[in-house]
Amino acid sequence: MQQSLQVLQAPVLELRTLVEHELQVNPVLEEETPERESKAEAGEDWDDDLREISRLDEQWRDYMSQGGAYDGRSAEAQERREYLFNSAHTPKSLQQHLLDQLTLSDLDDEEHEVAEAIVGNLNEAGLLDGTVAELANLTNIRPARVEKVLREVQALDPVGVAARDLRECLLIQLERLGKRASLEARIVDVHLDDLLKRRFPEVARRLGVDVHDVQQAADFLSTLEPRPARQFSISIDQVIQPDVLVEKNDDGEFVVSLNNEHVPMLRISNYYKDLLSEPASRGQVRDYIRDKIKGGRFFIKCIQQRQQTILNIAREIVRRQGDFLREGPRALRPMTMNQVAQAVSVHETTVSRATNGKYIFTPQGILEMKYFFTPGYQTESGADISNESVRKSIAEVVEKEDKHRPLSDQAILEVLKGRGVPIARRTVAKYREQLGILPSHLRKTF
Repeated sequence: MQQSLQVLQAPVLELRTLVEHELQVNPVLEEETPERESKAEAGEDWDDDLREISRLDEQWRDYMSQGGAYDGRSAEAQERREYLFNSAHTPKSLQQHLLDQLTLSDLDDEEHEVAEAIVGNLNEAGLLDGTVAELANLTNIRPARVEKVLREVQALDPVGVAARDLRECLLIQLERLGKRASLEARIVDVHLDDLLKRRFPEVARRLGVDVHDVQQAADFLSTLEPRPARQFSISIDQVIQPDVLVEKNDDGEFVVSLNNEHVPMLRISNYYKDLLSEPASRGQVRDYIRDKIKGGRFFIKCIQQRQQTILNIAREIVRRQGDFLREGPRALRPMTMNQVAQAVSVHETTVSRATNGKYIFTPQGILEMKYFFTPGYQTESGADISNESVRKSIAEVVEKEDKHRPLSDQAILEVLKGRGVPIARRTVAKYREQLGILPSHLRKTF
C-alpha cells in the first residue's frame, strides 16, 4: 500500500527516480528498450523464451502505446509536443552566471577569492547578505580591498546584483542608465521610505519640486528591478515536466494523453522466468525469485494504476473545463475534487494524491492540476463562476479605473454586484492582496 501511494503521488520526474531505484533493488525487473525489440524483430539468435512476453508485459506494452499517443494528432501538434520536451533544460544559477563573468576579469588570485566569497553570500534576491567587514574577516583581506572587489562584482550582469540593500540596488541601476544625478536618484538616496509609502506630496515639498514630477519619477523607478536575481529564481528542482498533455486534434477536439517520455517500459526478465521453471531451482532460490517476480509485477501494476488514474482525472477535468481551454481563466468553472472523484469512481483522497504536484500542458499554458479545483459563486442569473474568475474580474476593474481616483474595495464590490456577482468586501480585499494590488490610497497617481 505504501509503495502504491508513493508511485501515485510522485510527479513524472520523481517517478523516473523511483523506477530506477526499483530496477536496482529488484533484479527480475528490466527496462524494455527499442534496441532489444529491434533485435528480436530482426530474427537474431535469441532464445525462444525471450520472445515470450507475459500477460502483464503485453498489457504494459499496449497501455503505454495508448497512453503515450493518440490517433489523429496533427503534424503541428506533434511539432509542439516535440518542442515542449526538447526545450526543457536546466537553467544556469546566478552564482554560475557571475563566476563565468569573473573569469574574464582582471582580478588577481586573492581578489578572485574575495569575489567568490561575495557571490557565495548573495541571497535569493541577488543582494549581499553580510557586510564588507564580515567579508574582510572571512577572507583575511583588508576592508578597502574588499570594497574594491565588491564594486567589480556590482558591475556585472544582472544590473544591481550584490547591492547591500534596495537603495544601493536602485542607485546602481540609475547610474548604469546615466541618471545618477537625476530626480529619481535624489528620491531613492534620501526619500526611499516615503517613496515606498507613496507619500508623493511630502517628497515634493522636501525636494522643492512639483508633485507631478515626483509621480513621473516614481513611475520610472517602478520599471527598475528590485530583485536582480529574479530571472535566475528557477532552480534545478523546479524544472517542470507535465504529466498530462491536452492538445487539439484535427477535428478541433481536446484530446488528453500522458507524458510517458520519462516512464520506461518495464518487464519481468525472461531469464528469471526460465530460472524459476528449471527443475534445478529449489528451496531458497525458488522462493527468492518468486518473491522478486511478485514484487516486480506489483510495481508494474502500481505504475499502470497511477497512469490510468491520472488519465481518467485529467479527462474529467478537460470535459468540465472545455470553456477554460478555449477562452482562458475568465471561463474557469467551479469544480471540487469530490465531483471529479465521483465521476471517475475513486475516493476524493485519491484525486488529491494523484493531482498533487502534477502539471498539465494545455492551450492556456502549463498549469498545476490543482489549479482547476476551485470553489465559486453563483451569479444572480444562476451561472456558476469560479474564484479565479472573480479574481480576474477584480484585476480588470482595477486596470480600467481612473488612476487619479482609484476604487476602494467597497467600490469594487459594487461594480461586481452590478455584474451579478455576490461577494463580501473582505473577500474583495483578500483577492486584491492575492493579486498583489495595492490599496486604493497607494494606487493613486497625482
